[in-house]
Amino acid sequence: MSLTIRPARDGDYDTIGRITVEAYLHGGYFETADHPYLLQIRDAAHRAEHALIWVAERGNRIIASVTLAKAGERYAEVAYEDELEFRMLVVDPEVQRSGAGRALVEAILGHARGLEGVNAVSLSTGKTWESAHALYRALNFTRVPERDWNVPGTSIELVVYRYAV
Repeated sequence: MSLTIRPARDGDYDTIGRITVEAYLHGGYFETADHPYLLQIRDAAHRAEHALIWVAERGNRIIASVTLAKAGERYAEVAYEDELEFRMLVVDPEVQRSGAGRALVEAILGHARGLEGVNAVSLSTGKTWESAHALYRALNFTRVPERDWNVPGTSIELVVYRYAV
C-alpha cells in the first residue's frame, strides 16, 4: 500500500499526539506518559500553531509524523540560519520499520532543497537512540558533536546530525 506524506490538518492532532507518546514510550525513552516533556509534545495542535507538522498516511491511517522548523522559530532547537530542522519524528509502534520514517526524512530533504536560503537539514536525537542513529547514518547525515546539548532541567543528552542539501 502506498504512503502519502502531507501537511497535518486539524483533525489529525489527536492521532499525532497519541503516536508521538506511544513511540517515545515504546522506544524506552520515557517510563510513563505523564512525563512533563511527553505532556508537552502530545499537544500537536499547539505545536502546529508554531511549526509545520507533516504526517505519513497509509490507507487513510496516519502512521507517522514529524515537526519542521527554521532557526528562530519556537520549535527550532539547533538549526542555524541556513538550516531546516526536524524534530519529533515518530512512527506508530505498530508499523515501525515499515519505511515510513525513512520516507518522511527523504521528503524533508527534498523539501529543504527547494527552500531559498536553506543549505542543510539538522536534527537532535537521543544519545542512546540507536535505531534513529542508524536511519540518519543510512541517509548520509553527518554527526556534529560540537552541537550536542542537554535538555534543560533534565539529564537527557541529545546528539546533533546534519545533512547538506
